[in-house]
Formats: sequence, structure tokens, C-alpha cells
Amino acid sequence: MPTDGGGKVSLADLKGKAVVLYFYPKDDTSGCTMEAIDFTAAKAKFDKLNAVVIGCSRDTAKSHDKFKDKHKLKVILAADESGQVTDSYGVWVEKSLYGRTYMGIERATFLIDRTGKIAAIWRKVKVAGHVDSVLQAVQAL
Repeated sequence: MPTDGGGKVSLADLKGKAVVLYFYPKDDTSGCTMEAIDFTAAKAKFDKLNAVVIGCSRDTAKSHDKFKDKHKLKVILAADESGQVTDSYGVWVEKSLYGRTYMGIERATFLIDRTGKIAAIWRKVKVAGHVDSVLQAVQAL
């Protein structure tokens, strides 16, 4: 997938590292911002465990650049504009707000081990305390 800063990211290129792939609905919204800031604050801990943190939404790479600059984020932000990745992970779901249904990204995190297998999944994530739970799971790999 394309990433912020004009880069690209592929799980195949990250073999040998643990990967925290977290899906979030939209750049620069309150919950998504808090989650990205929490992952950024813990980045050094993930780095010490040889783990890469990637946030993914359907926003553009250009939108990710603005989001990262505004909040001084240090994690990789991947742009799934086609929706192929969010579909394949099953996080593009029907949501409801004020009685109206719509399609959107379910906040979810996947921990992929060093061999490329999914080691843990968190669905319908509540942001508070989530990064600590993920960090503990990475330490247990």
C-alpha cells in the first residue's frame, strides 16, 4: 500500500518483524487522533521489540501526510484507497449512527508475528488502554 511521505509498505517486506496493523476510520478525528498519538508515544517500545506499527485507513497518502504533520505522528500510515485491504481483513462493515446505517472501517488491530501469521486480533477497539494491551501481546511473541 502507499504510505505517508510517498512510501510503500508490504507485509512481505516486513518478514522477521512483528507487525501491528491497526485500522482506523478517518484521519484527524478525535478517536483516531488519540489512537495514533498513543501508538506514537509507545513507538520506541515497539521498536525495541523489533515490531513495526502501521495505521491504515481509506484516506489518501496526502491526507496522511497532513495528519502526521499536524500531530507529529511517528507511525507509518498506509492508504487503502481501493478498499482491498480493509475488505480482506473484514473491517469494512456496516455501522450505525443516529439510526442511519452506512459503511465504514471498524476500529480493529491485527498482530502479525515474525513469520507472517496473525497472532492476535482486537475488534471494536476502545482507544483508552488499547496500545498497552497490544504492547503486552507483542512482548509475549
